[in-house]
Amino acid sequence: MSEAENNKLQAYADGQNMRKRQSPKRKPSKRKGSTAKVKPKKQLPQSNIIEQQFISQVEEEHNVIFKPNEGPQTNFLAAGEREVLYGGSAGGGKSYAMLADPLRYMGNPSFSGLLLRHTTEELRELISKSQEMYPKIWPGIKWSERKMQWTAPSGATLWMSYLDKDQDVTKYQGLAFSWIGFDELTQWATPFAWNYMRSRLRSADVELPLCMRATTNPGGRGHHWVKKMFIDPAPAGKSFVATDIDTGEQLKYPAGHAKAGKALFKRRFIPARLRDNPYLSLQGDYEAMLLSLPEQQRRQLLDGDWDIKEGAAFTEFNRHTHVIEPFEIPNNWVKFRACDYGYGSYTGVLWFAVSPNEQLVVYRELYVSKVLAVDLADMVLELEAGDGNMRYGVLDSSLWHKRGDTGPSLAEQMIMRGCRWRPSDRSKGSRVAGKNEIHRRLQVDEFTEESRLVFFNNCTETITQLPAIPLDKKNPEDVDTHAEDHLYDALRYGIMSRPRFSIWDFDSRGTPANSMPVADSKFGY
Repeated sequence: MSEAENNKLQAYADGQNMRKRQSPKRKPSKRKGSTAKVKPKKQLPQSNIIEQQFISQVEEEHNVIFKPNEGPQTNFLAAGEREVLYGGSAGGGKSYAMLADPLRYMGNPSFSGLLLRHTTEELRELISKSQEMYPKIWPGIKWSERKMQWTAPSGATLWMSYLDKDQDVTKYQGLAFSWIGFDELTQWATPFAWNYMRSRLRSADVELPLCMRATTNPGGRGHHWVKKMFIDPAPAGKSFVATDIDTGEQLKYPAGHAKAGKALFKRRFIPARLRDNPYLSLQGDYEAMLLSLPEQQRRQLLDGDWDIKEGAAFTEFNRHTHVIEPFEIPNNWVKFRACDYGYGSYTGVLWFAVSPNEQLVVYRELYVSKVLAVDLADMVLELEAGDGNMRYGVLDSSLWHKRGDTGPSLAEQMIMRGCRWRPSDRSKGSRVAGKNEIHRRLQVDEFTEESRLVFFNNCTETITQLPAIPLDKKNPEDVDTHAEDHLYDALRYGIMSRPRFSIWDFDSRGTPANSMPVADSKFGY
């Protein structure tokens, strides 16, 4: 392949599909004797008026400067929701879609946009791509290195900047933008910057929609919160009312407001796949490189799998295997609960049912913050009122500790309310043993061909948190205790209260190999 052909293929692969624009002073010549008619442009799916104007502006018959790939890239440019994430596998043309999105508004002198990367080094890559692309689409557009800003002939501006620390948002105080983009959103560890910059969306021009746009791959420090904000609330590609990522409640105008009860705004997640970029997928070499990666990275970058996170502790978790539809639990199944309590942070409670073949079914969860122990006891009892006989409950053993002359411990306060518990196992090595038992439970049984641990799909927080729990970098045998691990701890307490044995776990005398008794003297209180 010649160097020119290779460069052309690379341009296609990056989603550019660009050709040199003819000078506006010269009209394209017609071939002598040609009677061919130019085919009318296809109406893009789900497109709006703004996008149609943009496409018409950058396309001159066959002299295409930029044309989005059919499918997700086009859907991203056409999306009308306030906040949109375009993410998934590598090679889906996300960066070029992000660069193209604000250009549709550059003919409006009132437009002011801001495109962010996490670091200056990453920003420089975006700037370089924009310098290749923008002058061809908008003749006369100027780049200012000092201001880090593009200025169109109309007066419209697009800033390109970085934001690597939460406190950096203060430099945007008092500024207003009608369009804000975050490239590689999961590189931000918390949603603080995203939420703050939402307050900078403002425009007096009714012709300019207010929008925030983001692109990213699964993984990165912000994987968990991005997943909770964009992935978990609705199926991919579906528009949904924005939700609070902590409570899951829809964001609506408060009571007393003229728009009380109406949605504040909507969000949408548009998945990208390598196959959606035909110029790169057809080449084959890039796909081969992704296929060669370790399973964890391959699932992220090739499959766009949001249920796997780099450095995650439980890579075997799979929604198709471990998440099931709720069903009516038979009365003869053993039921119990487990709790990790924390007033200052979060409290996680899980309810378990045990099938005849010792499969554990997590059928309910409770995830709350700043709840007193006695109030938690009432909430637990109310939730399980229709469950029949609850065999036992397991609670963090530290809640039996008394600090000075303060009366009953937190555990005793709950027991006095009728919510009975027994202490969890917090002996030396119990954390690692509990983690190993979860790994074991997540395996598919060779005889039943089912996982030994499954979750009802209404346990949304647990399903979200478990695959996101990272390993402790200093102790890979354990999870990172600084992560959001309250439901994980409740799961660990519950599973370790009922260890699963097979005939291979016993020695010649019939004693469990790990010295743990099959029957717990405290079982059933």
